[in-house]
Amino acid sequence: MPNTSDRPVWLQQQEALIASLSAQPILVVVRPDQADLDGDDGPGSLLDHLSCLENVGLRHVEIGWQPGQQWRGFVERVRQSCPSLQLGAASVLTAEALVDLEACGLPFAMSPCFDPSLLERARRSGILLVPGVFSPTEIQQATAMGCGLVKLFPAASVGVDYLQRLRAPLGPLPKVIAAGGLGVADLDAWLQAGHAAVALGRRVIDVQGPDPALLRWLRTISG
Repeated sequence: MPNTSDRPVWLQQQEALIASLSAQPILVVVRPDQADLDGDDGPGSLLDHLSCLENVGLRHVEIGWQPGQQWRGFVERVRQSCPSLQLGAASVLTAEALVDLEACGLPFAMSPCFDPSLLERARRSGILLVPGVFSPTEIQQATAMGCGLVKLFPAASVGVDYLQRLRAPLGPLPKVIAAGGLGVADLDAWLQAGHAAVALGRRVIDVQGPDPALLRWLRTISG
C-alpha cells in the first residue's frame, strides 16, 4: 500500500469523496430550521426524514451551515441517528464556518463560490472545501489550484450540455458536481452528460417526507 502520511489530508479526503460519489452520484442538501436546531426529532422532523433516506441507501448529505452553537449540535444528532450517512457542510463562505467544520470533524464542505483564500485556509486546517464554479475562468483557476472536484453552481442556469461545450477549449476538467435548480427528474440526464454527481436541494424533502421519486431512484441504484 502506498504511504499517504506525507500527503495533505484534504487531498486524501478529495480522493475518498470522488470514489464515494462514483459509487453513488447524488448528494442531498438540507437546511435545518429552528425546530431542527432546537432538537426536534419526532415524526415529520428533518432528522426523521434523513433517517428514511438513510434506510433506502442514501450516502451523502450536505447540511447548510449556520452560525451558532446549535448547528454543531444538529450535526452531531444526525451523526448519531444516521451513522451510515457521509455528512458534509453546504454554503461555506467564511472562516467562521471553517472553525465549526473543524470542530465537527466533517470530511468535506461545499462553497457556492470560488474563493482562493478561503480554499487555502481550509486546506491548512485539513478540510476539503469543494469550490463552486460557474465560468470557464473559475474552472481553470480551480483546476490550477489542484481541485479535482468542483461544484457547478447554479447548474440549471447553464444547461446540461455546458460541461461538454467546455471540454474542447479547456481540455481535461475536474470532476463536476451539478448543483442549483435541479430535481429528481434531472438526475439521469445530468449524470449521462458526464457530471460526477448531482446535488439536490431541500425541495426533495417536504413536510410529508422525501420525494417518492427520490426514494424510488435510490432503491433502484442500491439494488
